[in-house]
Parts: sequence; C-alpha cells; structure tokens
Amino acid sequence: MKKPPKNLGLLFDWHVEQSRTTELILDRPFDIAPDGGADYDAAALAELVREASAWLYEAGARKGDRIAVVKRNHFDMILLAAAAARIGATAATISGANYPEHLAVMLKRLDPSVTVIASYVLEAADRVGVDLRSFGTTVLIDGADAGAGLLTIDGLRGSAAPALDLRADSEPMMITHTSGTTNTPKLVAHTADSCRAGTRLELLPMPLAVNGQKDIALSSISFAHSRAYAWAMAQLRWAPKALVIASSHEADDVERVLDRARPTTIEATPNVFQRWVPLARRRPELFARVRYYMNTFDLMHPSIARPFVNASERRFVLWGHSWGQSEVGPMAGFGYTRGQINRRAASGGNMNMMGNPWPGLVSVKAADPETGEPVKRGEVGVLFAKAKSICVDYVGESDRYAEKWKGAWWNTGDVGHRDALGRIHFVDRAVDAIPGGSATELESELLDRIDNAVEVIVLTRGDQSPVPVVSLDGPDLTAEEWAEVTRGLAPLAAPVFIPWDRLPRTSTWKVRRKELRSMVFEESADDTVLEERFT
Repeated sequence: MKKPPKNLGLLFDWHVEQSRTTELILDRPFDIAPDGGADYDAAALAELVREASAWLYEAGARKGDRIAVVKRNHFDMILLAAAAARIGATAATISGANYPEHLAVMLKRLDPSVTVIASYVLEAADRVGVDLRSFGTTVLIDGADAGAGLLTIDGLRGSAAPALDLRADSEPMMITHTSGTTNTPKLVAHTADSCRAGTRLELLPMPLAVNGQKDIALSSISFAHSRAYAWAMAQLRWAPKALVIASSHEADDVERVLDRARPTTIEATPNVFQRWVPLARRRPELFARVRYYMNTFDLMHPSIARPFVNASERRFVLWGHSWGQSEVGPMAGFGYTRGQINRRAASGGNMNMMGNPWPGLVSVKAADPETGEPVKRGEVGVLFAKAKSICVDYVGESDRYAEKWKGAWWNTGDVGHRDALGRIHFVDRAVDAIPGGSATELESELLDRIDNAVEVIVLTRGDQSPVPVVSLDGPDLTAEEWAEVTRGLAPLAAPVFIPWDRLPRTSTWKVRRKELRSMVFEESADDTVLEERFT
C-alpha cells in the first residue's frame, strides 16, 4: 500500500481509492453531522469532508486564510481541518474546554477569517463577559435560533463544493495548540512537510505497534491536538478493521463504546487511563483482547498501567510509552512488557525511561539551557531536539518561538538525562522541577503506595519541602496513615486533599499546575520562582 499524501486535504479521498479501507465507529454522532449516525465508511468520510469544504467556502474562507474551529472533542475536528486544507485555508483546531478568556487571546492571535464554534462555547463566554463573536465570520456548529443572526452549519448545508486548491507543502497546513498547563495555550503552526516528518515513524511497518487488518483500534485523545493528525494519517495508511473514536474520556461513556467494539489496541493520555482504572478493575473483560496500549501527551505511571496490562488475556501485551510534544512530534519511545510494568509497580519504580531518540528522525541532547552545550552522560540538563518535524511558528508569538531555539536545536522545556546506552530519562518539566529530585518519580511512588489514589501532584515550594496534592477515591488519609505511606521518602510537606473533579485540567486532561498552585497556596505567601523561560 502506498503512503498517504502529505496534505491533509487529500487524505480522505486518497483513502477511498485504496484496496483496503477502514471504518469509523463513533461513541456519538459528529457534531457537524448530528443525523449522520455513529458509523462511517471511507466514502462517507470523504464526502463529509467535501461538504464541509463547501460550508467554509460559502462562509467566506479563501486560500491563505485562517479558520478557527472551537468545539467539543471529536474526530470531526480533523474533518474540518481537512476541509479547510482542500480550499487552501489553514484551520486552527481549538478545544472548547479552554477558558473563555484564553480563547479570546488565542483567537486574537489567530485573526481568523471564519470562526466555526459551538453554541455552548459562546454561551459560557457570554456568562463571564467575554466576546467571542468578533473574530471573522462566526459560524455556529449547532442551533438554528441561538445564533442571533449568525451563520449556522445547517444554513450552509447544500452549498456547492469548491475546486481543490491546496497550499504548497512548505506553507502552514494546520494549527493546533499546546496543553496550556501554565497559561494560555500557544498556537503551533505546522506545514505538510513538518507533519510528514513527524508521522514518518508511524508509516513504517513497525512490528506490534502498527495496526493490522484484523485490529480494532480505539483512540481517546484530544482531537484538537497535533497527535490526532499523525494518528489519522497512520491509521488510514494501515487501515485496520475498525477505528473506534472515544471522544468522551469519561469511564461511563467509554464503557458503552467498549461494550460495542472490543479493541485490540488502545491509545489514550495517562490521565485518561487513570480515570479508567476503576473500570479496568470492575470489568477487565472489556480489555481482554488488547495486545497493545499506547499513551501520549504525558508521563505514565506503572501503577496506572498495571491494571490494564493485567486485564488483557493476550499472552504478550505491550505498553508503548512515547515522549513527544506538539511542537516536535515523537522524539523517543519504549515498549514496556507486562512483566516490566508489574515489577516496577511492585517495587515503587517508574516509567521515566523513555527509550532512545528515533534514529534518522530526531536527535536529542541534554544540555545547559544557557549555552546549549551538552552535559555529561547521566547528568541532568534541559532536553534539546533537532528534527525536520519541528513546527514553523507560534502564531501571534513569533518572538516567543524564536527564543526557543539555540542554534539548530529546539528547547523542549523538559528536564532529563541520557544514560550510557543513550536512552532518555525524563525527570520533570523545567517549570515543575523540584530541587534535588524528581516530582514525577515521587508521584509514581505515591500513586503506588496509596491504594485508593486517583491523582497525585507534587508541587515545588522553593527551598521548603514539596507539597503533595492528593485525590482519593475514598476518605482522606489520617496523619498516621500519611506517615506510613511516606516512610523512607524524601521529606514532604503535609498533603493537601482535593477531589479529582476539582482539579483544574487542560483539554488533554493534564493538570494546570500553575492554577493548582494558586488554589493550594491561596492563603499563604508563595514566593517560589518557577522556571518559565522555556514554556
């Protein structure tokens, strides 16, 4: 089978022409096609992309324009981005889960000609006095009457599809955004060339990691994220039996879709897997056929991975642990076996070893952040990357983009080291680093030691002991229980117990640590100096 085209605007038409195609099974109908059902074959997907290109063109979008797409999480974000690419426009897929004030900043930076937006996003912004209607022509995704004179997708249906008019592969093809754990998310611009460089790995016939024609692959990620573009390219290339879209990360919703289609491979973010742990323990049969798990976006903990690999009835099950970021794509990866995960969980170990940088695709060095000079093997430094897959700009923040470069090397903002075998060991994000240790390693240890923990976040506090924030599925720990849990660990401040649903989260379900700091230290002075130069 040939490789898919570089340009997203051609992808779905290309897929229809292949000898083997896949089908999509949705947990709910697309927001842009509420009457379209929950099953799509290749031809229906391609037709929906063509129809969407007509809506965008009729709304006034033209070649070279930017289009904002702000909505609930679903794979139709990718379809709208493909529709924009067909007419030479560039879509910015933006999660509607972002705060209204952040959305206003992002849209101002983007300066779109057309903003396609969900009514609930506008209503939430209205409630806090934020105007999201003044960024180009506003097109409501849903609601015929709620728009007060705004265009709606329903009103644009039936428009004539414009001719194909692609941009050059070296020009911006897509814009996504970072998670925004510290502040307003950055808008990350990629070209068809940089996207293909980041997807090359998944277009290789890697044993076990690539979906075969009998596989059923479930994905529950942020489809506003650049990862979704690479995922779509790779899955349409390999065409497994079915692709299952779990747009909702909530365990009850995922349980319903798992009852319908039992996957053989699953990809989700660590915090999503964490939310599903009770489901894996209560109904392990839902995961019995899984041969390969993969997590993206953040660091995995063995205590979270353990119930999933043990639920699988496959003799050999693998956990793919990937290190990457929106701006660069995949940088390193490692496959953990069931035995390795169980041993690490039992011994209080972690999964911070991320494997070797992908050969021929990316180079990585641990270096001094000021000089860019490599540090010695085993010595902790800021991780720099060199690759053709690195984004071409931060839209509206080009100065910030330029500051991330040190010669030909991109500052990832992650802290880690390389061992004698050249493998990457992740320590922390620079902004979250704790003096003389690793917050992520402490979090792994505490998650394993506390039976009913559903989240643990360790916050640095200057020269004082770090503060653990703990979410439990049950009552708070007593002082005696906490003393037993932390026996033998580095000194920690008294824990702060916060329910899971009160933790501030990004669209990728990462914890907004800076906002969490404000909650935790609201009544006390927090003079901690965070390393924010590389965010």
